[in-house]
Amino acid sequence: MSWFSASIKRWGLITKFLSLFCLCLFLVISCSTHQQTTTSNNLAGNGRITIGTTLRPRTLDPADAYEIQSLGLVYNMSDRLYTYEPGSTEIKPQLATALPKVSQDGLTYTIPLHRGVVFHDGTPFNAAAMTFSLERFIKNGGKPSFLLADIVDSVKATNEYELKIKLKKPFAAFPSLLAFSGVCPVSPKAYEIGASKFKPNIFVGTGPYKLAAFGPDFVRFDVFDKYWGKKPANKGINLQILSNAANLFNTFRTGAVDVAYLSMEPDQIRSLEKSAKSGSWQAITAQSSVVSYLALNLNQKPLDKPEVRQAIAALVDRPLMMERVFYGQAEPLYSMVPNTFSVFQPVFKGKYGDGNVDKAKQLLTSAGFSKTNPAQVQIWYPATSPTRSLSAQTLKAYAAQKMDGILQFETSPVDSSTLFKEMPNGLYPAILLDWYPDFLDADNYIQPFLDCQKGSVSQGCQDGGSKTQGSFYYSDRMNQLIAQQRKEQNPEARNKIFAEIQAQVATDVPYVPLWQNKDFVFAQKGISGVKLDPTQNLIYKTIKK
Repeated sequence: MSWFSASIKRWGLITKFLSLFCLCLFLVISCSTHQQTTTSNNLAGNGRITIGTTLRPRTLDPADAYEIQSLGLVYNMSDRLYTYEPGSTEIKPQLATALPKVSQDGLTYTIPLHRGVVFHDGTPFNAAAMTFSLERFIKNGGKPSFLLADIVDSVKATNEYELKIKLKKPFAAFPSLLAFSGVCPVSPKAYEIGASKFKPNIFVGTGPYKLAAFGPDFVRFDVFDKYWGKKPANKGINLQILSNAANLFNTFRTGAVDVAYLSMEPDQIRSLEKSAKSGSWQAITAQSSVVSYLALNLNQKPLDKPEVRQAIAALVDRPLMMERVFYGQAEPLYSMVPNTFSVFQPVFKGKYGDGNVDKAKQLLTSAGFSKTNPAQVQIWYPATSPTRSLSAQTLKAYAAQKMDGILQFETSPVDSSTLFKEMPNGLYPAILLDWYPDFLDADNYIQPFLDCQKGSVSQGCQDGGSKTQGSFYYSDRMNQLIAQQRKEQNPEARNKIFAEIQAQVATDVPYVPLWQNKDFVFAQKGISGVKLDPTQNLIYKTIKK
């Protein structure tokens, strides 16, 4: 090979290298520019809103949706007969034109409906379509089907725009139940009635958005151009589903999403709140109706003694837990009914206070416990919940420090699926749990926890809500009070019954209320209209930029 030929070949290789280098450099710059443009578009582009979350929906079928990650999406694509004003637990008509007319015996609800409403597929909405949807909710047997199946006897369209629902027994909170996100109309052309005939990957309702795309890590909503009500303030929603709280935290901080909601850890929320105060972004806080509590198993020693349960209620120091566990991101709770309801009575505060060590010791001593014969209680909690883990450790450490060995706590984590499977079997003495309401009425914090259809004081609950919730509490008087409030249509009379129920819970202590959640949403600067409804749903249609 000649020197000239070798030089030409070498120069050709250099030229190829330089060409490839320039191409790669161009691609890097282009990708970087595209990424910056995409981020910029999130905040100032086509009017669509990008929302970040860690909640991965299991289904979009309202007849089978019973988790917040699914119900939040159903809520934003649908209408219900009734809904809530943000910040209020009082219902108002939505697809209904008025509150129900209730028969004198409390069994029949007559509901007038809006005209001129259509489903996302163009099918007209009317009483027949609403009847189909309610019957499907009941008969398909999805996770939330019991909400109506246990109560509703029949549903009929009495004319094209009037619905008549007959109940099996009186239930004063029934209109609030009709505001549950899953009790929404769906197109009779897109769905069918039949056991387990669900369609988890589609949604065809009447709401302000229609489903445009549904993937494992994203959901896209487009504005429904034939929506009967007020149109959304934005051009659509892009939901980005992140794998964990750290990714959501970092994605929001870099500006890749407009809004971040559910779920981040308390330290991440504290960090974002601090930056919000300096103007980096916005922090929106709302009072939640989610409550956390300690369930006490009355069928296990020493919790079969009321003095032991009362001593635990007296010992709990809620302000200390708020400081050490939540950094002020929750508030103390003194009833199983949260303070978002007017019937709330802080009965545990009046009867026991917080950190009342002397009262706790006195109660335990009167029940025969001492340093040499301590009351020992094992507290279980879901293994995936850092806040409950820290709460359990705080309770254990506080008892060890203050109770001179008379009351001793042991703490144990357990897989959530195992916990909820074994809880009705009475395996756990005490459990740290939370409660997300199915519908916003005080009954939903009472009946599921305290009602027992079969049992006795000596043997505990054998069939009923208190068995399901792991306390096994039984009281004839409580059963009577629950039945009375469920049929009482007079609000004042019903409120008095709720007051008596809460007072009895504070005396019998099958549960110890601990804290009430606060909800936190974070939004970039330039984003407005960020609101939550009382059931923890982020309201998409009011968000704009």
